[in-house]
Amino acid sequence: MAKFTFNMPDVGEGVAEAEIVEWQVKVGDTVAEDQHLVDVMTDKATIDIESPVDGKVLEVAGEVGDTIAVGSMLLVIEVEGDAEEAAVEPEAPAASAPAPEAAPEPEPEPEPTPAPDAKPAPMPEPAAEPATPMAKVLASPAVRRRARDLGIDLGEVKAAADGRVRHADLDAFLAYNAGGGFKPAGATREDEPIKVIGLRKRIAQNMAASKRHIPHFTYVEECDVTELERMRADLNSARGAKPKLTMLPLLITAICKLVPDFPMINARYDDEANVVTRHGSVHLGMATQTDSGLMVPVIKDAQGRNIWQLATEIGRLAGAARDGSAKSDELSGSTLTVTSLGPLGGVATTPVINRPEVAIIGPNRIVERPMFVTGPDGTERVEKRKLMNISISCDHRVVDGYDAASFVQEIKKLIETPVLLLSD
Repeated sequence: MAKFTFNMPDVGEGVAEAEIVEWQVKVGDTVAEDQHLVDVMTDKATIDIESPVDGKVLEVAGEVGDTIAVGSMLLVIEVEGDAEEAAVEPEAPAASAPAPEAAPEPEPEPEPTPAPDAKPAPMPEPAAEPATPMAKVLASPAVRRRARDLGIDLGEVKAAADGRVRHADLDAFLAYNAGGGFKPAGATREDEPIKVIGLRKRIAQNMAASKRHIPHFTYVEECDVTELERMRADLNSARGAKPKLTMLPLLITAICKLVPDFPMINARYDDEANVVTRHGSVHLGMATQTDSGLMVPVIKDAQGRNIWQLATEIGRLAGAARDGSAKSDELSGSTLTVTSLGPLGGVATTPVINRPEVAIIGPNRIVERPMFVTGPDGTERVEKRKLMNISISCDHRVVDGYDAASFVQEIKKLIETPVLLLSD
């Protein structure tokens, strides 16, 4: 038998290290060639690592959440023969070195036995019991504390035969007075420590870096989308086999029409090289909520697609992100991001920029409100209208407030007059 050291493979794209997300095997397991060993996450995507040999796992490098450098030992596998036996066993990375064996805990010392004639010390009452009716009732400090927390006057609780109120008496009081507001608001739960790993760890790092490096400012404008929603309903009623239109393809169309006039919005800022690149194509990231956390699939060359093609690509990429089938290049390379919470969108948002981009746009919830509308004859009337706020957060090092406000005002013109949105 020989030992085969399987090092962390080079997964390409300049990746130097990866984080262990989930081990699929453990020490002592027998594995087959091509068997799934471990899930690791790079800054691009989650990758399945498979075994190159048959054998038995002797050692694994690191725990979930640890980072392994490319070329470092990932597993040691016992294999038959000596063909793959390494001349010198590589050392495991320091981060994955086995922890020293814990020293055995000392045996607890026996408690001293009281003398036969010793009397147990009486349980002390609270040092400063308030002079309330509760203080006149016989009850232990724990019962008094529980009653006080529940807002119950112990004088109203029927005591046991010896006159002392116990927890069981409180329970009976609560059972018969459930409608009196004494029932706890919710069940007590144990604290649950959750290790931040994988995608959640990556999100935390990216968001912290964005807020740490980028001076954000947010601008919000209210838009009347009544006519746009009417047009969208008409388009959907005659769509045939095309995907159903949401607000998002229409908003992306407006953004793409305006970017040539506002190139500072569709840009990326390399703050280490101190270079801002204004991109000619709109590679639009769309923030997508998944079971694992927030992901940002990218609609490449969004400016070259019509509303139906955008709707199709939005559905495809969102589905791939949620089921885990999105490829690495579909999750990177965005130049501008849109984030939408749909019907949960709220009145306004202050979205965090997807660094190194310099802007992120957030449509909010559509609401109906009475508004003053000017008729063709110049008279005003009150009418029910559909309104939506658009939020934009920008990097103030690159985008001035005037430019952001002007950009959003132009979006407002397009979506409030939708015939302009679909015209050449």
